[in-house]
Amino acid sequence: MSKAPPDRNLSLLLPILVCLSVASAQTPPQPQHPTPMTPEIQWANLPAQPIGANDLIAISVYDAPELTRTVRVSADGFIRLPMLKQRVKVQGLMPGQVESAIAKSLQDEQIIVDPFVTVNVAEYNSRPISVAGAVKQPLTFQATFPVTLLEAITRAGGLAPEAGAEILVTRTQPGPDGATSSLVQRILVKGLIDAADPALNIVLTGGEEVRVPESGKVYVIGNVKTPGAFPVGDGTESTVLKMLAMSQGLTSYAAKEAYIYRREGNGNKNEIAIPLQQIMERKAPDTPLLANDILYVPENKRSRMTWGALEKALLVGGMMGAAAIYAFH
Repeated sequence: MSKAPPDRNLSLLLPILVCLSVASAQTPPQPQHPTPMTPEIQWANLPAQPIGANDLIAISVYDAPELTRTVRVSADGFIRLPMLKQRVKVQGLMPGQVESAIAKSLQDEQIIVDPFVTVNVAEYNSRPISVAGAVKQPLTFQATFPVTLLEAITRAGGLAPEAGAEILVTRTQPGPDGATSSLVQRILVKGLIDAADPALNIVLTGGEEVRVPESGKVYVIGNVKTPGAFPVGDGTESTVLKMLAMSQGLTSYAAKEAYIYRREGNGNKNEIAIPLQQIMERKAPDTPLLANDILYVPENKRSRMTWGALEKALLVGGMMGAAAIYAFH
C-alpha cells in the first residue's frame, strides 16, 4: 500500500482540530468554590479580646481587594469601609462577631452577595494598664492578653524600697445611666508577695491603674544617735520605743520628756508631750506614732524647741527632705 502525501494527512486532521476548538470554546467554565485566603495585609493575629476604641483591626474580604485593609476603630466604637453607606459598630465585639457584622452590612447594602470576611486584631490601644508610684520603672502598656498583678509589677521592675504596705488597683466601671465610676481595690503587699496568696494576684484585662504608694515615715530628731526619717505602715504599729531603736537610742544628753508634733486631719498642728523616761523604764505604756509624726527629743539642760523653731531647723538643715517640709506647711 502506498503512503498518502504528507499534505493530504494534514488536510484530513484540520477538520478534527477545528471541531475540538469549537467544543472547547462552548464548554462553560466550571464554578470555583471560594477557599479561605490569606489576608493580603500581614499582621500578627493578637489574642482575641473584645475590641475597643482606637484598636487597629485587619479586615480581609475574599475577592474584594478594595475592602481588604487595616482600619482604626473610632473613639465612639465604629469603623467605616469603602462603598458602605453606614458605619459598622464593633466596640465590645469579638473579632468573629466583627466578621459577621461586616458581612451582614455588605449583604444588606447589596454590595456582595455572599461575602467571606476575616478579621484579625493588629494592635490593641483600648487596654492600657498603668503602673505608677513606688516601683522601679513606672510604665503604661497595652494588655494584649490578660496579665496578673504580679506580672504587671514585674514589668515595672518590681517594687521600690520605699514602697508601702498596700497596692491600689483602680478600675473604671460603667454605670446603668452611662456614667462611669471608679472602684479601688486594696492589695496587701505581704499577702501578695510574702504569703503568695493567689486570691490577691488578681487578673488585669486592661483599663486598670496600679498605684503603689510610698510608705509613711516618722521623723526622729533631737538627742538621738542617728536622727532620720524611718518608714512605717508595714502592717505593724509604730511606737516611740521602735523609733528610738531604729535611731540607735538616746544620747546621754536626752531629756526625760519628749514631744510628738502631729498635723491633724483638719490641718491643726498638735503638740503631744510624752513621758519618755517612764516609757523607757516600762512605767508608762509605749506611745503609738502615725505617719508624718515628728518625734523630738530635746536636750535635758536646754529649753525645748518650739514648733516654729523646729520648722526653721528642718528647713535649714534639710534632713527631712521635701516630704517632711510638706507635712509641716
